[in-house]
Amino acid sequence: MSAESTVLLMPGGNSGLKRMRGIATGLLVLMLVLFVVASILQARFPFLAYLRAFAEAATVGASADWFAVTALFRHPLGIPIPHTAIVPRNKQRIGEALGRFICNNFLAPEAIEAKLERFDAAGWAARWLSEPGHAELVAERLSGALPLMLDLVGHERGRQFARDMIRKGIDSIAVAPMTARTLSVLMKHGQDQKLFDLALEVGAAYLSQNQDAIRATLSQHSSSWVPEWVDARLAAKLISGLSATLAQMRDPAHPLRGEFQTAVEKFIRRLADDAELYEQSERIKAEVLDNEVVESYLDWLAAEIETWIATDSAAADSLLLRGLQHALQVTAKWLEEDERIRAAVNQSIRNAVLTTVVPNRAEIGDFIASEVARWDSRTLVARAENQLGKDLQYIRINGTVVGGLVGLIIFVAQRIAGVH
Repeated sequence: MSAESTVLLMPGGNSGLKRMRGIATGLLVLMLVLFVVASILQARFPFLAYLRAFAEAATVGASADWFAVTALFRHPLGIPIPHTAIVPRNKQRIGEALGRFICNNFLAPEAIEAKLERFDAAGWAARWLSEPGHAELVAERLSGALPLMLDLVGHERGRQFARDMIRKGIDSIAVAPMTARTLSVLMKHGQDQKLFDLALEVGAAYLSQNQDAIRATLSQHSSSWVPEWVDARLAAKLISGLSATLAQMRDPAHPLRGEFQTAVEKFIRRLADDAELYEQSERIKAEVLDNEVVESYLDWLAAEIETWIATDSAAADSLLLRGLQHALQVTAKWLEEDERIRAAVNQSIRNAVLTTVVPNRAEIGDFIASEVARWDSRTLVARAENQLGKDLQYIRINGTVVGGLVGLIIFVAQRIAGVH
């Protein structure tokens, strides 16, 4: 417990309470002094009888209210008078009542739902993160906590978690639809034609660099009675014809380019719609993920990520820190600008609260009751007095003034009745 909180828990630790207690007590002493002085001088100065009546009744009122206020928290003057020290004697009942009150009034389903309906949690978070320095602060806390969390959970468990996350992330991606979308984007930007050009370049380069091998292969598959010079002429014609065809296909208007584009578009439609191709791609993905080489790579990747987090978090110019900061800023802007997303996030928060807090509100009430019961009496009295004591001192002051006025009115009424 901090020094500040200790002071606040001590009786009189609250400066406002201490001041008001001094005023109320001082007023009681003043009334007592006035009563004594007026009683002594009343015979000499008869008009002091009115002051004496006021001071007498005010002293009684102040004393009664002092007793009542003190009896709430402790035994007056340390005397164990019955029905005093009410708060510490009823600590268990106070805790149970407080727990029930919070459960029935603050944690009731209709109360929480109504409050959450009015509370724009996502909007508040977005506005808070958008304020200067807030995203940086959260990013610093998160990046600084990651190495500590890794140490806490253990390196082996951390790597296993990272590996499982990577594997689940890959496994959650449907290969066929993702490939179809990727190819569609590439085609939209003309990358299919660039791929066609690349294939032409590779084919032309192969023909140019492997002419001897092509001649030898053709000669091996030729009949034995065909002269070698004929094979050589045929090979040269074949290479020349293929090279010329490849050169012609560089023309953007060449028909084969259109046929290639049509074939790619057809393949994209198959990837998007063909259930058999979808299942086949998923089987291939599963086989790849179950491969020992891939398992080893995932282990290596998880270890690399762990090492990188530990190293980068300690760096002055941390990529992780900058990445988290940017992600938080982008998220805040996204939530502010997109009302639909903001509403969805708020709904998720409401659902989370309603499915976690409300069903367990009885346990929350029991926890509050047990916590209050666990407090020692001095702590409970100090907390209650610091919350209520200042207002209770006003009761003492009001009791002094009101008591004095009532006593004065009664005294005047008696005088009038005596005169008439």
